[in-house]
Amino acid sequence: MSHQTNFITYLKLLLMALFWGGTFIAGRLLAGEVSPFSAAFLRFAIASAVLVLISLRNYRTLPKVQGNQWIPLLILGFSGVFAYNAFFFKGLELVEAGRAAVIIANNPIFIGLFAALLFKEELNFQKIAGIILSISGAIIVITKGQPLTIFFTGLGKGELLIFGCVISWTIYSLAGRAAMRGFTPLVAVTYSALIGTLLLFPAAYFEGLFQHISRYSATAWGCLLYLGLCGTVLGFVWYYQGIQKIGSTRASQFINFVPVSAVLLSVWLLNEPLTISLLFGLLFVSSGVYLTNRSTILRLGD
Repeated sequence: MSHQTNFITYLKLLLMALFWGGTFIAGRLLAGEVSPFSAAFLRFAIASAVLVLISLRNYRTLPKVQGNQWIPLLILGFSGVFAYNAFFFKGLELVEAGRAAVIIANNPIFIGLFAALLFKEELNFQKIAGIILSISGAIIVITKGQPLTIFFTGLGKGELLIFGCVISWTIYSLAGRAAMRGFTPLVAVTYSALIGTLLLFPAAYFEGLFQHISRYSATAWGCLLYLGLCGTVLGFVWYYQGIQKIGSTRASQFINFVPVSAVLLSVWLLNEPLTISLLFGLLFVSSGVYLTNRSTILRLGD
């Protein structure tokens, strides 16, 4: 691989992390103007249209879905698109973008934990330490540095909604194992985006989508286009291009930059406070995610 190709690949992966961090900013800007299900539906309507065009360009036609393949695809559409985005947009009405990003950064931790429980994947001391460290960081962020308050006041509604994103994405990732057996990642994501868009439409309709859509501001439409094109399509395509070029282990490490970019962007663009608890939580979560993946990186070295 040439140095120029290598540089372009790493640049795309860095931009991917920046784009995914920016989805929290866009979601926060949409809060209050575009209802959660309407925002989610429009995001994935835009993304689905582009993903279909990319899939048709690559394969000329979308592969047919066999009877036993519909169940995992429906699970992907419901968990990763419908449920995740409902939690995401509703949660960002109540929680700052930076805090939400650090909570969602626990995705790899819960995926690894449930993969060990359900699929008997290795769970050594280092990974357990990483899980404890990462969850501790999330608790620091959720409680704003006062973890004992959980026992007296419980968790806020916004934090619970954002944590719903973690559960939804864990289900999406684990169900993806079954879906990927018969499809490429691009086709599986295209189908899940289409299914999720269809599932979101009734909720968006009853939320008043068509009554309010003509009154959306230019900022709202810019955020929706950003979420659909940059946060979904480009982020996904560049991520899997990175996997093809430098391997899945190296490419996946760039996801660790997502909460960092989200926190920095939220401070810069939304004037959200950069608190000590947020910084410590970010450090704990990032360190925990690194620990759970470190042995894989050293072993594979791809």
